[in-house]
Amino acid sequence: MMKPSDAHLLELLGTLLSIAAWLLSMATTFTSTWLTLSTELLPSESYQLGLWETCVVQDLGTQECRPYDSLLGLPPDIKLARILMCVALGTGLLGALLAVPGTHAVTACDPRLEDPEVKRVMKRVGGALCLATGVLGLLPVSHVAHLTVVRFFDPGVPALVPRWEFGSALFLGWTAGVVHLAAGGLLLASARRTPPDPRDTPIPLARVRSQDRGPRTRDESV
Repeated sequence: MMKPSDAHLLELLGTLLSIAAWLLSMATTFTSTWLTLSTELLPSESYQLGLWETCVVQDLGTQECRPYDSLLGLPPDIKLARILMCVALGTGLLGALLAVPGTHAVTACDPRLEDPEVKRVMKRVGGALCLATGVLGLLPVSHVAHLTVVRFFDPGVPALVPRWEFGSALFLGWTAGVVHLAAGGLLLASARRTPPDPRDTPIPLARVRSQDRGPRTRDESV
């Protein structure tokens, strides 16, 4: 069985990774650099495409962004990615909120939450939600990346037509998904039953008295 110290370390690492992965997922969702495009016709401009807006970036550093006019008018891949990333943000936040009070280092206000079995259940549910969030976050990023590769190497498109390429948000999304999977695995591993810590085991009163008295000498017995 796992030692209590090892379980506490795993749950702490899992909780920190779940929070970091959620922040990465949020940055992925709201960053407008899912895809980038540059053209030789306008070398001073580049285009960025995100889930919520498209942007035009000038060489001088100026950037102009325009949000999408309608949800129904979005491309299917962007619409699917937006829905899945929003769901992933919800499940990831819920998993982190369950993992934090489930750790041994956090003391809850309600005494019922201090029960080791309750903390173990919270870590298990939080770990399962982190695993689900990792899958939900990897699906839209990988789907958009796959479609981008297919369109980039499409032989039916003339070579002079500019093509969209990977943006930094896709790499953020892949990183967030992998970190979420790692956090979920650590939380589930820390939720395994551990033997009780000997320091937390109460010592019987009779044993304490016998230890305080110490061994009797020969003179005392006489």
